[in-house]
Amino acid sequence: MHVQDTHWSSAAALASGGPAVSAAAGNGRADGMRTTPLRVDAQRNLEHVLRAAREVFGELGYGAPMEDVARRARVGVGTVYRRFPSKDVLVRRIAEEETARLTEQARTALGQEDEPWSALSRFLRTSVASGAGRLLPPHVLRVGVAEEGDAGSVGSAGPAEEARVPQQRSQPGAGELRLVSESGSDDGGAGALLEVVGQLVERARGAGELRADVSVADVLLVIATAAPSLPDPAQQAAASARLLEILLEGLRSRPE
Repeated sequence: MHVQDTHWSSAAALASGGPAVSAAAGNGRADGMRTTPLRVDAQRNLEHVLRAAREVFGELGYGAPMEDVARRARVGVGTVYRRFPSKDVLVRRIAEEETARLTEQARTALGQEDEPWSALSRFLRTSVASGAGRLLPPHVLRVGVAEEGDAGSVGSAGPAEEARVPQQRSQPGAGELRLVSESGSDDGGAGALLEVVGQLVERARGAGELRADVSVADVLLVIATAAPSLPDPAQQAAASARLLEILLEGLRSRPE
């Protein structure tokens, strides 16, 4: 598993109106993407770059250089930068896409499975099989539940770190969990992901099938942990499936 936030904090700044956003605004989108239709070859290059970025970042983490992405896409690094004016913009694009994919998988499991444990396990199996856990934004994995009277700090992070790491907090009477950033807004779709996964967790816990101490962050960590990056696809799939079965056993509640 490679979870790095080398570029994530600055990518978040871009989304809130940093210099790179201003520079890209002339193209019509905050991520530097044009709003006008692309030529066929330009569209093909964009798809190659996005696919390569998912593969490279999934294997090496978000610290991998843009040159590796260009090499995997079989295009020049200048082509990558023409589509994404900085690496931070590309990182955010990939992370947001993977967060949205996980959110949709969670909603599908929630809507199509009547049994709480079946819904949660289906979400985990689907997400791990898709490999999305390798591309989760780092702050999602470090989110912590703020206890009553607690300042909501995450681990041993200092004040500066806490300011940029969103906190997962209980909403009084709502029975749901949401991601709240310093500005009070969702970050890259993470709030929606935490909310729907929170529903899966609470249903399974309420049915007595999930350990009482398991949090939403734990579930997301399972997704990231059970998605190792191995060179052989068949070996990777087998390892992921085996590891997930072990982790599911650890999550499940046992009669005393």
